[in-house]
Amino acid sequence: MAITVVGSVGLDSVETPFGAVSDALGGAVSYFALAAAHYDQVNVVAVVGDDFPADYRQQLDARRIRLEGMQTVAGKTFRWGGRYHLDMNARDTLFTDLGVFADFSPSIPQAYDGAGVVFLANIQPELQLDVLRQAGEGAKLRALDTMNLWIEIARDALTEVMRRVDVVIIAEEEARQYTGEASLRRAVRGILALGPKRLVVKQGSYGALLFDADGGYFAAPAYPLDEVRDPTGAGDSFAGGFLGYLAQRLSAGGELTANDYQRALVHGNIMGSFACEDFSVRRLLALTPDQINKRYQEFVSFTHFEGSWHNGENGNGR
Repeated sequence: MAITVVGSVGLDSVETPFGAVSDALGGAVSYFALAAAHYDQVNVVAVVGDDFPADYRQQLDARRIRLEGMQTVAGKTFRWGGRYHLDMNARDTLFTDLGVFADFSPSIPQAYDGAGVVFLANIQPELQLDVLRQAGEGAKLRALDTMNLWIEIARDALTEVMRRVDVVIIAEEEARQYTGEASLRRAVRGILALGPKRLVVKQGSYGALLFDADGGYFAAPAYPLDEVRDPTGAGDSFAGGFLGYLAQRLSAGGELTANDYQRALVHGNIMGSFACEDFSVRRLLALTPDQINKRYQEFVSFTHFEGSWHNGENGNGR
């Protein structure tokens, strides 16, 4: 079942202790689409300048990614530059040049009608609301991502978007920031009270948490990588794996179950881990189904344990 994703396609210049790239393919939509396309069809809604490299367009177009909704307008493509330190959880933004993205007005092409999943990547909440209005009531699953900036300057609009989606994807520190709660559990309850059925809390190198409106809870650890070369786009790749798997399940027919969402969280972590193994989207481009399946089986292996316990004293633990 096709996924329509709306957000940024850009050019990234990144430095880490393991190397650097300049004007590499980046942006939330690029990472999301290349991850999700391993599971199902992806429809892109974005904008690029007339300087956007043709080979990057071809890399996207060669996958299960439709580009009718990627506008090309006169001007410069969105650019971002960052430097990571040895602790890859911290980075410095060196520059942000919005270019044509500053005037982005999303428009969903008629060719995308019938998409079962809509993902609102990290853009202004007002634009996210407009996309929801354009998408109508046909989608079976609506999800959003956000960031601290919108919590600070567009809280009311962000709250309205949260009320209208099924799944909110948010970083742990942003969940606390939005609710003003030090306790993550209280923060989660506060966001779910707005109306979304599920909340995904991203914890970076520690994994992700899944909460549902009925009180259900599931945790998936991060995959233990030998080397993190570039964590840029890991969160967007996570969202691609998570929603890509759910779209695949919807394509198979029937309603999504709690187990589907739990497996989707694992697939999200898998895609996020692959994205970190190389600069830009290189690893996602080279990825094979066998590699995805192998890593999934590793997750099954290292997270499985028996249900009973032994307290080491009287052997009566259950």
